[in-house]
Amino acid sequence: MGKLAFVFPGQGSQAVGMGADLIETFPEAKEMFEAADRRLDFPLTELILNGPEDVLKNTENTQPALLTVSAVLCALLENNGIKPDYLAGHSLGEYSALFAAGVLDFENAVYAVRKRGLLMEAAVPAGKGTMAAVLGLDAEQLKQICASVSEKGEPVQTANLNCPGQIVISGTVAGVDEASRLAADAGARRVVPLSVSGPFHSSLMKPAAEKMREVLDGLPVADAKIPVVANSTALEESSAEDIRNHLIEQLYSPVRWTESVERLNALGVDTFVEVGPGKVLSGLIRKINRKSTVFQVNDTQSLNEVSEKLKERV
Repeated sequence: MGKLAFVFPGQGSQAVGMGADLIETFPEAKEMFEAADRRLDFPLTELILNGPEDVLKNTENTQPALLTVSAVLCALLENNGIKPDYLAGHSLGEYSALFAAGVLDFENAVYAVRKRGLLMEAAVPAGKGTMAAVLGLDAEQLKQICASVSEKGEPVQTANLNCPGQIVISGTVAGVDEASRLAADAGARRVVPLSVSGPFHSSLMKPAAEKMREVLDGLPVADAKIPVVANSTALEESSAEDIRNHLIEQLYSPVRWTESVERLNALGVDTFVEVGPGKVLSGLIRKINRKSTVFQVNDTQSLNEVSEKLKERV
């Protein structure tokens, strides 16, 4: 039988009301939400349950909100006896994976991503940086386009290598605009500007990365009990020191999601569970390898259904 991986979504998967049924159904879920509020000294649960959406969408709120819901779902899966062989997360989702691996405890993971969001927001003045999704262009071709634009003084780079034919670029507004134009000229099927508050996973995030190192140095980071495939290397990591370094790199390096899924396949993973709101990663995994079995766990009903299906595998 093939191996099982849990994967965790990043920003963009949030929705007001996510996790509400978990709080009502499971006392341990309610306790985790309350623990997040205490650690942040901020009513995160109220914001998750009732919005407003435009405040939830702020990076410093989205990050702890998504991590909380994902971590609760992961803990409930474990309570049902479902244990993965490997873990991975997309960008912010990597922190949820590290919670699942025992690298960071829940409250410190929530604290770390709240700080991460604030640092990312502060790294580049509003309106100076942006991102765009480029559809239908080869990764190498797009890298060369970004390099040629960056050489002229407007930094832009490939940021999220999501699946074949879907790559996000990130950099200054002028850099992303120029690279988008050149990508369209080179035959990209579509270029879609993203409504994000900054140029994430680009070199412009290096100031945030330096400060994030201080945050992580102040938190207990343990070796992983389950290997985590890192965004910046697309290789499985277990040592606390390597993981800490990769979390710093992750802020200004591309999310190598296609390679990460391919690596998990090579390690024998044939079944993935997307643990957390939305189903973005499930769609990407199917595009990377159609033979993969993919489940989503994002509420009480899917938690129960998927747990039953996975128990049959044992």
